[in-house]
Amino acid sequence: MMPASSTMSKESATSYDMAEFDQSAIFLYLDGHDQEQRQTLNIFPSQPMHVAEPIPAKGVSMGMVAAMLPNGNSSPPKRQDQGGQRSPAVPPPAPTVALPNSAKETKSSLTKKEATSGGKGATSGDQERVRDPKTLRRLAQNREAARKSRLRKKAYIQQLETSRIRLSQLEQQVHVARVQGVFLGTGEQPSFPSAPSPAAVVFDMEYGRWVEEHSKLIFQLRATLNEHLADEQLQGFVNGAMAQHEELLNLKGAMARADVFHLLSGVWASPAERCFLWLGGFRPSEVIKVMLKHVEPLSEGQILGIYNLQQSVQEREEALNHSMEATQQSISDTIAAPDVAPATFMGHMSLAMNKVASMEGFVMQADGLRQQTLHKLHHILTTRQAARCMVAIADYFHRLRALSTLWVARPRHEDGPVL
Repeated sequence: MMPASSTMSKESATSYDMAEFDQSAIFLYLDGHDQEQRQTLNIFPSQPMHVAEPIPAKGVSMGMVAAMLPNGNSSPPKRQDQGGQRSPAVPPPAPTVALPNSAKETKSSLTKKEATSGGKGATSGDQERVRDPKTLRRLAQNREAARKSRLRKKAYIQQLETSRIRLSQLEQQVHVARVQGVFLGTGEQPSFPSAPSPAAVVFDMEYGRWVEEHSKLIFQLRATLNEHLADEQLQGFVNGAMAQHEELLNLKGAMARADVFHLLSGVWASPAERCFLWLGGFRPSEVIKVMLKHVEPLSEGQILGIYNLQQSVQEREEALNHSMEATQQSISDTIAAPDVAPATFMGHMSLAMNKVASMEGFVMQADGLRQQTLHKLHHILTTRQAARCMVAIADYFHRLRALSTLWVARPRHEDGPVL
């Protein structure tokens, strides 16, 4: 406090006349000081920054300048004029600026957003922790079961609608045939639609999916055999292959009940597979022969068990062949019956359709024989031998499909042979 009082006394001793100073210089000084003050408080301004204090023009009195200064003081900030004396600029202490309400609200909103985002992240993290592999696998199985159920329902509805349309068409064709004299041997045979049934379309799609999944499983089984892993790991793949064969048999059983002609014709298989097709599938005795060429050396007990199995399988195959041939002959005799009157035509067709329905039973028996053959081979062979048996059967049908592809893509010579 002593230096300040001495300074004030020295300034008071020397008096200056305000008239000696140029007013424009004073205004410039005040204007620069105001700008410096506004720049210092630019962080959190206490008043709108676009409002600027007017600069007095030349010739304005000091009273007007004092009136324009803030707080009504006659001296600007950071400067004190007493009695018209000029004092050196002393830097004032930094003013304490209060945080405006808008800034407080912005800060609080940012804090709320951070808290909300943190809560969402925690919720998503909890959901990710809840969905463990077991839950995800169960959800995938549920989705697959729902998809198959929708396909079956759609196929069933389409089958009913198609059957209704076919029955209506059949009635119309029978009526037209009666008019044209078809039953008397004149006229043309009415044409039937060649488009496959909805059940056949679904079966073809499901069979293609089954071939892909079975190929993937056989690839894993082959890799496990080459790595010489434990029998416990091999047993899991063997059980998976057996389950896939049972799934295919279930699909074929449903197809036999829906359209047995589609299953027996073999249009769902490759051309080479059709040549070896037996009642809508592979011949069990042929599978036993394929297995014997690829399985490791067998013991005497295994050889005896496989021989007895082969004999019983061949006997049942012959019995099914005779039954199927007898049914086909009976259908042919019914269709070729002479002197069929128009009034008894539908009766003959109903009799033939009943005999066709009996063919579904033969296909089901053949599928049962295939399933029993695979299960008995699984019990006779060891785990590693059963794995090699599954790989050999899969390779057999894979090579038949490859043969069909190569035969279709073979180069053809359009010109005849040169003699």
